[in-house]
Amino acid sequence: MRVLNLLAEEPQTPSEISRRLDTHRSTALRIMEVLAEQRLIRRLPDGRYGIGPGLITLAQRALDQFTVVQLARPHLVQLSELHDQTVHLAERHDDHIVYTDKIEPKRSIRLVSRVGENVRLHTAAVAKAILAFLPPETRTLLLANADFTRYTDTTITSAEDFLGVLAEVVARGWAIDNGEYEDYITSLAAPIRDATGNVVAAISVIELKAVSTADELKKNMLQPLLDTAATISTELGWTPAKSGPPSPEHPPVHAPTPG
Repeated sequence: MRVLNLLAEEPQTPSEISRRLDTHRSTALRIMEVLAEQRLIRRLPDGRYGIGPGLITLAQRALDQFTVVQLARPHLVQLSELHDQTVHLAERHDDHIVYTDKIEPKRSIRLVSRVGENVRLHTAAVAKAILAFLPPETRTLLLANADFTRYTDTTITSAEDFLGVLAEVVARGWAIDNGEYEDYITSLAAPIRDATGNVVAAISVIELKAVSTADELKKNMLQPLLDTAATISTELGWTPAKSGPPSPEHPPVHAPTPG
């Protein structure tokens, strides 16, 4: 495992590996030959060894076993249990954003939303948390399905205003729905990233305004929400060091070109 980790950093010779492992070159070479037989590493023309195609195949098989829903569910349950609140998981599927999991509170008052249902793009916090971090062309494709219908006094009703809100989401790292579809509900959402740093999903915590105002929800639940999103992202393979600054996948949000 140490040899694999070292070669994942950069290709190296058996001598370099033996020095870093503090072992004899023949020992390092035997280990590397076994790994090469399994195609986990490969010998390069210059005599160095690098990561092999077998490791890529193995990684893909591992990823196939860990869907976002499977990884996220225990964390969503823990988040919901903090204050007995509804928690959503949403993912992008083609040109829609869809609810893929929901944790119901134990109390009798529950919110109407269904797993498999499309998210209202211009009102839901989970939609904003995903849309804000998508490449411009992908975001434009999804927003073609947004009609910007006014539901409440706080509903965002124009693409220009909505893109301004998305820019704020990028800057602070989380999104809010302040009664924009149902005026008696507020919610917070945070993005979930995969191993490449791309935002692939979002989670939200939802509360009745009669129980908790938007400010109270932020005070009590914003940090747990962000921590939960970071934990799920980490289990998907993301690390802040690998993702780096928000450049290609976190582009500035601009208003769409007319037409």
